[in-house]
Order: sequence, then C-alpha cells, then structure tokens
Amino acid sequence: MEHQQILKRWRLILGAESQDKISTLGGAALSQEDILMDSALSQIYGSSSSGKGGKLGGHGASSPQLTKWLGDLRTLFSPMEIKVIQKDAIERKGLKQLLFEPEMLDGLEPDISTASLLLMLKDQIPAKAKDNARAYIAKIVEDINRRLSDDLRRSVTAALNRREHSPIPSASALDYKMTIRRNLKNYDPQRKVLLPEKFYFFERAAKSASRTVILDIDQSGSMGESAIYSSIMGCILASINALKTHIIAFDTAVNDLSDLCSDPVELLYGIQLGGGTDINMSVAYCQELITEPSKTTMFIVTDLYEGGNRAQLERRLSELKASGVNVIVLLAISDSGKPCYDTQLAEKVSAMDIPCFACPPEKLPELLDAALKKRSLKAFVQNVYDKK
Repeated sequence: MEHQQILKRWRLILGAESQDKISTLGGAALSQEDILMDSALSQIYGSSSSGKGGKLGGHGASSPQLTKWLGDLRTLFSPMEIKVIQKDAIERKGLKQLLFEPEMLDGLEPDISTASLLLMLKDQIPAKAKDNARAYIAKIVEDINRRLSDDLRRSVTAALNRREHSPIPSASALDYKMTIRRNLKNYDPQRKVLLPEKFYFFERAAKSASRTVILDIDQSGSMGESAIYSSIMGCILASINALKTHIIAFDTAVNDLSDLCSDPVELLYGIQLGGGTDINMSVAYCQELITEPSKTTMFIVTDLYEGGNRAQLERRLSELKASGVNVIVLLAISDSGKPCYDTQLAEKVSAMDIPCFACPPEKLPELLDAALKKRSLKAFVQNVYDKK
C-alpha cells in the first residue's frame, strides 16, 4: 500500500486530533468523501462523542441529525461495517434503551424524528420490542392522518370535475366565480355588499380515477421525515376513487410500494431509509407509469443530491415537463428548519419552470389543490417562505 494511503487510513482511524502529527509525516490529503467519512466516524468515535453529551446524544431535537448521519453510513461503508458502527451508535449514544426496551417506546409521545429513526434501525430492534415499535409508528400514522386526511380529501374534491355542478352544498367546492357572476344583480351599493340568492357548487367527486398522482420518494437518510409524510399522504390519496395513485421509493434501486397503500404502517415498513441516491433511475421508472401526461401530477420528494446520471436526469425532467406532466420537486416536507439540498441542481430544475421548494406538512392540502388545478405555485411558495 502506498505511503499516502497508509497515512490517510491512520488519519481516519485516529480522528482530527491526529491531523498535525500525520502532517509531519508527509500529510494525508482527504477527498470530499474522506471528509464526510471522517465526520461520520467522529460522531461516534471522536473524543467528544462518548456518553450523552456528544453531538448526537439524546432523543430530542438532535434526532434529525442522527437520522441523517445513520443514512449517510450506507453510502460510505460496507454492510458489515455499517452493522458494527450502528451497534456502537446504539451503545454509545443512549439509543439502546429506546430501541431495546418496549416500555420506553410505550411512554414516548409521537415524534416524527423518532419514528424515522426507528424505521431506519428497524432491523436492529430485538423481537421483544418489534410490536411496540410498530405500535409507535402506528401512532405517528394516526396523528398525521388526523391532521391531514380531511383537508387532503377536500382539496381533491374541490380540484376535480370543475365544470360540473352539484346541488349538494360544500364550502370547499363553492364555485366563487359563477356565484358572484349570477348574483351581481343583487349587489347593494349602499352597504357595498353582495347578497347572493343562490350558491353554485362544483361536483364533489369524480366517478372514477380521472387523474394520476405519482409520489416519487427519496429514501436517503436525510429525507426520513419527508418520506414519512409523503408516504402517508400517498395512502390517503390512494383511498380516493377520483385519483390513481402511485407511491415509489428509491435510493440506488427503485421500489414500487403502490400495492401497500391500504396499510400505511406496512408501507412505511417497506421503506428502507438511508443509502445512496439515483433519482434518474427512479424518474425513468415513473415515466413508464404515465399514460396521460396532461392528467398526471408528479411529486418528486428529494434533496436532489444525485448519485446517478445527472445530465440524463435533467433531460428526463425536461421531457416530462414538455409532455404536459405537472412536475413538482419537494426538497423537504418538514418543519425542522431550512432543508439541505443541492442548490446547483435545484436552480437548473427551477429554470425548467418546475417548482422546487420545501413544504410544511400543514400546507400539503393547499399545495395539492393548487397542483391538481395546475395553478402557478409562485404565490404559494412565496407565502410559505414569508411565514418561515
């Protein structure tokens, strides 16, 4: 082995504290991948990592960072090495009690970061705690369903069959334009108030799957929270007859989870959080699912850190847009702060007139409504960022 390679290995083994000494021996320049690997190892084996006081200690606000770190492991190390590092992470970072003791899970309040952590480490959870872990994931599903289900259904109802009208009153399906136009004769100029005699409502639901929604979900470690929200959103949409819904999860392979939509917990367990990213391969798979481009809305939930063919990905996205598919890139579905993403690729995607932004979970119904109506999302995005 070359002298420089040996020094580099010792530098990664000994950590940043050895940098000065290694330099006196001839130095060991680290590549970007080496730096990422060094950072990942230092989180567990660095001098400040032992006990709960390390950067990733505890189960609170640091969980998203830990979740991303565990996901990065799959891009840096072999499966055998990952098992050793994950075992040490559980031992050193106070996660053993969380994963191995059923009573601990029973007492935890639903938390999206903890849920993504459990899903990422589901193969490490012992048999005695597996049922409790699944029950905890079910709590998260129930919580998100409670907050989003009704609003998502109303959004679909209001967005579809806009030309048909119904005698059944529904605030979410009110045809404002026709109601105002037909009642202009009842305007009271003195009070400056319109007094409608009759309200007009759009048909509440389509009779069959008239639109297609594709959720293409990045499974890499940094996307854990987004993967959970988008998967549950997909399950809700799949239960609506007016939509044909596909749920695709990807890392360096593509996994079609559409058949699991009837059971959100089972679907989430089908997601393998962590690993590399090949967005191009996944988009290629989704292209094969599209039969009516003008009636298809495709959400790509990813941080755009492409490990596959970037140039080909750009061409595919451009082709989808040109064919009439309504493509939207969601950099994150999260309230955990500003997302980390590939800004260069995001700028190129945006230049194709493909919206590219992060979305808080509570804004998903509003986003879906605007997307199905094919409205410009500029005002929506501005409103989202103004409130952050």
